Amino acid sequence: MTRATSRPPRSSRRGEQHTGRDTAELLRGFELPVPSRPITEPDGPAEKVNRGGRPKRGRTERGLGWTAVEAPLATLRTTTDQVGGLYPLLATPGMPPVGALIGYDALSGGAFYCHPVEWVLRQISTNPNILVFGEPGRGKSSTIAAFLLRMMVFGVNTLIAGDVKGEYSPLVRALGQEPISLGYAQRTRINPLDLGPLAARWQHLSDEQAADALNDLIGRWSTLLAGLAEAGGRPVTPTDTEVLAHVLRDLTGITAGNTRPRPITIPDVHRALTEVEDRLWRTHRFGSRQHFLDETRALTDSLGALVNGSLKGLFDEQTNIDVDWAAPIQSLDVSGLEGRGEKALAVAMTCLGSWSRSATDLRTDGALRIIVRDEIWRQMRLGTGMVAAVDAELRLSRAQQIISILAAHKPGDMLTVGDTGSQSVNIAKGLLALCDTRLLMGQTTAVADELASELQLSGREQDLITGWCNGSPGRGLWKVKAKGFQVQAMLTPRERQIFDTNAQLRGNPAGLASSRGGSVSNPDLEGLQ
Repeated sequence: MTRATSRPPRSSRRGEQHTGRDTAELLRGFELPVPSRPITEPDGPAEKVNRGGRPKRGRTERGLGWTAVEAPLATLRTTTDQVGGLYPLLATPGMPPVGALIGYDALSGGAFYCHPVEWVLRQISTNPNILVFGEPGRGKSSTIAAFLLRMMVFGVNTLIAGDVKGEYSPLVRALGQEPISLGYAQRTRINPLDLGPLAARWQHLSDEQAADALNDLIGRWSTLLAGLAEAGGRPVTPTDTEVLAHVLRDLTGITAGNTRPRPITIPDVHRALTEVEDRLWRTHRFGSRQHFLDETRALTDSLGALVNGSLKGLFDEQTNIDVDWAAPIQSLDVSGLEGRGEKALAVAMTCLGSWSRSATDLRTDGALRIIVRDEIWRQMRLGTGMVAAVDAELRLSRAQQIISILAAHKPGDMLTVGDTGSQSVNIAKGLLALCDTRLLMGQTTAVADELASELQLSGREQDLITGWCNGSPGRGLWKVKAKGFQVQAMLTPRERQIFDTNAQLRGNPAGLASSRGGSVSNPDLEGLQ
């Protein structure tokens, strides 16, 4: 409300007086009502704000000075310590202090914790899967190993489903376990068609539970064998899948009404496809026995490679090891297979992945398990079936209470699974969206451009990956949905000793057990949490 005043006429120039219109006249000109009770100013002169009466630089008393600004202040350029004093709460909201303590947030200085399942429960993310990208030597494996070790405090067990370079074996031995090693000099045999941990608890299953478990096993084995067939260069048809399921049901005795499947191996399946019975090819409407053999040749040849080819003696017999599935960590070390070729290594990782999935059959409500898939791109290059299998595992992670960790060097590794625009590439791109947590470590400029394109990174985040993250091992940009955190992972002296991935370059680290035996006493690991 405008106040009616009785101020004396204002002077426009010195010595010249003129009379202007008062408030009432202005209001009447706009046909507005004049206040019936004008408000008069209080007695005494009006207060002058910031005008005279004070020294030019303010009073000398503490806290009474002021500084005039000639124009509105639009931009303030200053140092970070001064801005921190002006705006002490200027920082991204941190993650809740639950789960594994990874290190500290380099921006806020606070601790950074990681628990993907808690993040899902608190609606920070929608799935517990983690995708890790980083150049060799940037601390990728040691950061993952630290996360695994510190999550064990919360009762979360870990399975390394294919340790390509043997980097996790020192951690496994430090915890009193021995990694499962495959290679030339090893006598280890793993049957991908094994019941796994279900064998020990089958007698305690109800008829309904046993039927569900059988259907799950047949589906899992069919997917595995079909994927191996696709690796031979021929797309898998629905008929191939039906034939495999038929053979598996016959061999396990399910067709005959058995409630507990008979143990079978890949050579048994290969034999059933090459020495085909008339009932099999007639049931699936093939013209003749020879027609059946011609149409399924790629399938039988791929399985024959496991029986007579480069992987002979690894997956063609019954499992001869006793796995402690309740141990805090288990590792499948395939570093000894590097000399057999990339395709052989990828097939081995696929077989191990299918076999290790049986560990999830032991889960109970609330029991979590971490599954690490190192260099997952090797397996995905076998074909669309293998890419789809990885996609299905990530989609079921919440239902199966699994935290899946996929590790690779760059997105291009995962996208070289087919021609541009092919089904394999499209599914592989979808895998990026199925991992709400992305740990991006030091990269070159070219790879950072690729990351920015695939993951929609800002310019500042891209600069972090090529600059700050390359300054020291363990530095990474943690992207949790849209939030980004500049984190420095911290290791204790004992952890640095155990996680030393350059140990082979300098020999056996001092204080560790021998490379093939013994373990580090558990008291030495106290305080790592």
